[in-house]
Amino acid sequence: MKKVLKRVALAGIAVVILVVVLLLVVPLFVDVKHYRPMIEKEVSRATGRPFSIGGDLHFSLLPWAGISFSDLRLGNPPGFPDGEFVAIKSFDARVRLIPLLFKDVEIQRFILNEPRIVLVRDEQGRGNWEMPARKPPAPETAEARPPSEGFSLPVRTLQAGEFAVRNGTVLWMDGRGGKTEITALDLVLEDISLNKPVGISLSGRWDGRPVSVKGTAGPLGPRPGRGDVPLDFVVAALDEVTVRVKGRLTDPAADPRIDFSVSVDAFSPRKLAGVLGKPFPVATADPAAFGKLALAARIAGGKADVSVSEGKLQLDDTAVDFFVKAKEFSRPDIAFDIHVNKIDLDRYLPPRSKEVPPEVGKAPSSGKTEIDYGPLRRLVVEGWLKVDAYKIMNAGIEGLQVGISGRDGVFTIKPVQMRLYGGTGSGWKTIDLRGKVPAATGSFSLKGVQAGPLLSDVLKKDFLEGVAAAELKISARGDAPEAILKSLEGGGDVKFKDGAVKGIDLASMARNVKAAFGMEAPGGPRPRTDFAELDVPFTVSKGVVTIPKASMKSPFLRLEASGKADLAGRTLDFRVVPKAVATIKGQGDETARSGIMVPVLISGTFEKPVFMPDLKSILKQEIDKGLLETKPVKEFLEKEGVKNIEEPAKTLLKDLMGK
Repeated sequence: MKKVLKRVALAGIAVVILVVVLLLVVPLFVDVKHYRPMIEKEVSRATGRPFSIGGDLHFSLLPWAGISFSDLRLGNPPGFPDGEFVAIKSFDARVRLIPLLFKDVEIQRFILNEPRIVLVRDEQGRGNWEMPARKPPAPETAEARPPSEGFSLPVRTLQAGEFAVRNGTVLWMDGRGGKTEITALDLVLEDISLNKPVGISLSGRWDGRPVSVKGTAGPLGPRPGRGDVPLDFVVAALDEVTVRVKGRLTDPAADPRIDFSVSVDAFSPRKLAGVLGKPFPVATADPAAFGKLALAARIAGGKADVSVSEGKLQLDDTAVDFFVKAKEFSRPDIAFDIHVNKIDLDRYLPPRSKEVPPEVGKAPSSGKTEIDYGPLRRLVVEGWLKVDAYKIMNAGIEGLQVGISGRDGVFTIKPVQMRLYGGTGSGWKTIDLRGKVPAATGSFSLKGVQAGPLLSDVLKKDFLEGVAAAELKISARGDAPEAILKSLEGGGDVKFKDGAVKGIDLASMARNVKAAFGMEAPGGPRPRTDFAELDVPFTVSKGVVTIPKASMKSPFLRLEASGKADLAGRTLDFRVVPKAVATIKGQGDETARSGIMVPVLISGTFEKPVFMPDLKSILKQEIDKGLLETKPVKEFLEKEGVKNIEEPAKTLLKDLMGK
């Protein structure tokens, strides 16, 4: 038995010696350059594109297994412009061969000089990086497929000396428009091993502007691809943006998960757009908006879920704390909680247009693009939005709280709560996306709101005072503004107490046609109409607001108003009927209150309302009072040449008035 073992050992030693000798001797007698045409041919056949090695080609086995070449070129596939897909000036790689047998990787050097990659996408969307389709392998049976606990690199130890990519270039060209180039691309890896962090330094110029990534990755551990891999990077771009990433990547080869702290140092998005030579993508009313942006958050998750916690966003003067979590990406389930300290939304809205409003009755554009609501129907959402103070349309609002929930295409915004102008607002809204077009129903109420400051801020007009309260419920359908306006249904009631209509004296307007409607030069203090109560109930049907009977109670008169307002056509058709109060002299009033009470017609558009006296009603009032039977009129009619038209005139006026 001992002799057998001895012979086997000697045979083994002899084989090892023979292999070593062959590895040393073969490269001396085999001319690798002789096989270059065959290599080029086989690579061209496999890739379907031209391939050549124009310079030297060397191969060695011991003590280092190495390969080096220069002037390598791999061209574009048929259908693309002539030129190289990949070009490499020189390449040199050396690794110890014997340790590989024991899963020990010892790299002496890996140097790639001046690689150039040109990525082209044509107008049909094809890429020059796409390889010829291959016949898919036969699927493995359940019995043939070995059980797997995840992939890991078949490496026991790893050591490397010099590892670098120098002066590389990546060019991206899109046949549909667009070109980007990264030049002076350098990549250096330091301290490469499995048991300590690997230093990574990547730098280049993106369209002539500097970009760099520096940091460490690892240690990879004894089972590369499994376990935790610490990462710590700083990304700097364009001398404007700095991003810091620190955390860990878990089981990257099996079931990858991340847990990173990410921060973006404060920078100016508006200035960044200028550095890129492009206009800022959003037109804002405030040209200084988007002048500062900073972000910090913790991002954790895997293939089935992700969360963003401890989020802090700084946008100009606004600070936002946020939390977002998403799971089941095929049917996204999102939860969020967002808290904003203050924000002036008017700064970020488009500048107010000075264009003339659309013409009344103008037909809507027929070029409508149908909206796909499928993704929203699959969405599940639950969250809160809280804003301490914000401004919209110049109106200041505080303490906003909005709860949002929804699934299967039905979303509820409830409750909505806020404080504004000394009062409160509350409401709810439901949006139903299950149909072809969205349908919405909502209710909103106001209590104790100071109408004067609100209207002054929003409309820049000082015409109404009082404490406002409102209750309304509205429903609508559609996904275009005009369609929504035309579908409005619902109603409500708006009330004002202890206020005034400013800029108009309705009592004088009702008594004095000439002064009230601009036929006399105005004088004295600005007119106003005080009231104790103003009540405006209304209904809405197909976008037309109908006010059956609005009423105003003031010290000197009562007003009743009725009519319609077409929200889509932006037209008005109202009639205001005054009723005089007999006297309030007992309360210290000495002003004469007599005169003809003139109903007022309001027509025109929202932008240009027109106020006119109802002359028909004036004549009707006076006929009812017997105007034609008064002494001055009788004396005039007794004159020669006039008497004969008395009866026809009476008849004509009565016919006009419908008497």
